Amino acid sequence: MTQTLLIFALVSLVGIATPGPTVLLALSNGSRYGVRASLPGMAGAVVSDFVLIAAVALGLGALLAASEFAFSVVKWVGVAYLAYLGVRMLMSTGTLAVPGDDPGALPPSGRSIFMRSFFVAVSNPKGYLMFTAFLPQFIVPTEPQFAQYATLAITFAVIDFMVMLVYAVAGVQALRVLKANGVLWLDRCCGGVLLALAGSLALYRRNA
Repeated sequence: MTQTLLIFALVSLVGIATPGPTVLLALSNGSRYGVRASLPGMAGAVVSDFVLIAAVALGLGALLAASEFAFSVVKWVGVAYLAYLGVRMLMSTGTLAVPGDDPGALPPSGRSIFMRSFFVAVSNPKGYLMFTAFLPQFIVPTEPQFAQYATLAITFAVIDFMVMLVYAVAGVQALRVLKANGVLWLDRCCGGVLLALAGSLALYRRNA
């Protein structure tokens, strides 16, 4: 199991480190609000990891793979939300929201940051289908499956959190390098990528 878990961790690290919606939000949140204020967003993504893996273990991934209607509902909700976030970032004025400044510039609530990352992940059907195809390769059918899924979920969540933390710190460092226009350009870059991901998801098919 140790060797299998190591392989799972390495493959997961490559997949998570490839820029996706949640790590882009961590990057943007880190640049705008600082690492500490962006932690709720990371927590939201981690909770979504457990939700997705639990859903796959219970058969939801297979349902999305089999039902065009269910797949389409989840997909278009995800497309709409990614596009919404992308447009908001593209329209950003680049204004920093740092606690201690003007009250109107305070960062959004931790709950808002949490829900944004959580909803981005759970409304993406690619995650369910990916886990449906990916996780069974690391599950031994003859052994208790709950413990195996729990171990994989914890491993994936820890890696996900660490990668997002790195992205958030990178956002802070990028702001220091880019100075005044740092947040503006980071938001525009992240917004453009989120819109591209929304377009990619819109074209995604169950048999892809």
